Amino acid sequence: MQLHDLFPAPGSRKERKRVGRGHGSGHGGRSGRGDKGQLSRSGGGKGPGFEGGQNPLHMRLPKLRGFKNRFRTEYTVVNVSRLEERFSAGDVVDIDSMFSRGLIRSKTSMVKILGDGDLTKALTVRVDKVSASARTKIEAAGGTVEAL
Repeated sequence: MQLHDLFPAPGSRKERKRVGRGHGSGHGGRSGRGDKGQLSRSGGGKGPGFEGGQNPLHMRLPKLRGFKNRFRTEYTVVNVSRLEERFSAGDVVDIDSMFSRGLIRSKTSMVKILGDGDLTKALTVRVDKVSASARTKIEAAGGTVEAL
């Protein structure tokens, strides 16, 4: 078998319909589009969103209101109760130690400690932000808060 002996299986390939190439082709004259009208013209027909003259869906829905602040700083929040579970007395709570214990997912995220739960251990907390209630609970347990 040579390269010139290869050919596609019968019926697997179909010839392209060449319209507007004379009456002898069977697709001459009006090129299979019929006589006159919107659909016989080039670019004729309605757009994909047309609903027969009914008000289209994209015009019936309300516009998107408001805006999203591109410069907003997002904080990963960690509650005091989670620090109680994962840390022992005297530990330093910073981004690296929280990441290694699975409290936060990324080392690059900014962290805020919130005051939900109780704390009985003295911890040294070094994070980006601490809520007022969390600060009082940490200091009441004998720990210190250092803002970055």
